[in-house]
Amino acid sequence: MGMWVDTFIAPPSPSLLSRVEFARLVVDLGRERLVRTPWMLLAGTLCVNAGLGWGSVVGRARFEPPAIGTELRSEDGVPDPGSEPPPWGASVERALLLARGESLDGLAPALRQAPYGRQDLAVVFHCLDFTHPAILDHYWYEDERTMLACYALATPQDRPLEANTCGRPAGPVHPVQTCVVNTWKHGDGSACPAIEMVTARHLGPALVTGVTWG
Repeated sequence: MGMWVDTFIAPPSPSLLSRVEFARLVVDLGRERLVRTPWMLLAGTLCVNAGLGWGSVVGRARFEPPAIGTELRSEDGVPDPGSEPPPWGASVERALLLARGESLDGLAPALRQAPYGRQDLAVVFHCLDFTHPAILDHYWYEDERTMLACYALATPQDRPLEANTCGRPAGPVHPVQTCVVNTWKHGDGSACPAIEMVTARHLGPALVTGVTWG
């Protein structure tokens, strides 16, 4: 069956891009044909360690998909006291689906209306765009489940540099606030160079990457 991997890309220090710069980042990923629309915009309490495709509100927005204005909650429920932190334990999320669109032209206007900096935000793309040669070369097979999310968090959250969700918490973590996360099942184990290149235009050339699998 294989396992799913989430790869994150973030700057060396946690920082929140301006609303305008964040809009440029997400639109740039689409203009460069690295991702496919529709896009979805979520705002609320998000966990950057929640598995993109499994149990997270990001995954629910992508796969259900609900009506605009729907409140989404993580499927894990409330974790038991003393339980392990995510990604090894349950993530607690609660967010509204603010907007959805096929055209990239609608992203910046939607972000202008969002509670940017006051709540956690995520822009979610339907999947990677396998018509881009660099995407196909890195991930081998076309797979519409390979969603990508750009996070703009109200406060920094720690993300492990390497994590096996079937194991126990271990290893170093990296604080993130603005970051790009994509999920995949087949491909090269490192971050996709084409996604890194576009991300570097907005987050700077010195990027930190990490992986979570399970």
